[in-house]
Amino acid sequence: MSPLTVVAFGGNAMMEAGEAGTPAQQIAHARAACGPLAELVLRGERLVVVHGNGPQIGQEVRRGLLAQSDVPPLPLDALVAATQGIMGYFLELALRDAFRHVGVEAKVATLATLVVVSRGDPAFDAPDKPIGPVGQRRLVASPRPLEIVDASAVRALVDAGHVVIACGGGGIPVARRAGGELQGVEAVIDKDHAAALLAAELGARELVVLTNVDCVYRHFATPRAEPLPHLSRDVALRMLDEGQFPPGSMGPKIRAACDFLAESNAASESVLISSMRDLPRALRGEVGTRIRRT
Repeated sequence: MSPLTVVAFGGNAMMEAGEAGTPAQQIAHARAACGPLAELVLRGERLVVVHGNGPQIGQEVRRGLLAQSDVPPLPLDALVAATQGIMGYFLELALRDAFRHVGVEAKVATLATLVVVSRGDPAFDAPDKPIGPVGQRRLVASPRPLEIVDASAVRALVDAGHVVIACGGGGIPVARRAGGELQGVEAVIDKDHAAALLAAELGARELVVLTNVDCVYRHFATPRAEPLPHLSRDVALRMLDEGQFPPGSMGPKIRAACDFLAESNAASESVLISSMRDLPRALRGEVGTRIRRT
């Protein structure tokens, strides 16, 4: 069976700062973002796409605030579900177009994906994730994902030849009640951590984390900035503890990469961190940072 790659990128790839975020704008950005992903399918790999929804969830919160005098607002878990559907639709259009452009026949499916978190997660006691428009912004919890409820469905679709869009926005956050029932919670899940967990559960060969820089740097954004084309998991963790990768930028991506390598069970598995525009070159080893277990 061909190798499986899980690719994660942020919602800002589809809605840039200062834009209205119209459907036409987001579809155009999705097409630009998904073009490089066709190269993975051209290489014969199976593909799962995970996307963030930061700008989009903020837009949905604002929409709810503006309409709250006429219709009841939706809870945060439902808003994440809504962005999964809308963004999945835009990405499906873009992926199908990208594959057609390079002459690849590929089936694409978007899956509403539930992700279990713990109500006892410390994040609920110290919410630190800002959402919503400026002036009406609020902080919500961002707990760690524990289980991808729909992982078996993702696996079945991938095995049937589909490129799957899953865990959109980090997944719909749910928690288990005492009787085992699932119930939505007011939270947002980091998409890189969700992608790492999904990649481990699916047995992916590689996790690709796309950001806005070409690779990981030591002393980033300083005169001493040094590109790091290769890292071991131990070195990456040590640099993380030293504060080289701040929580608001590269830190969560490095942590997610190390979690994936800890959960996976083959020495050949790796994490590639680069930018969307540099992905083709990163896949050839020309740019990017590759993190391995040793």
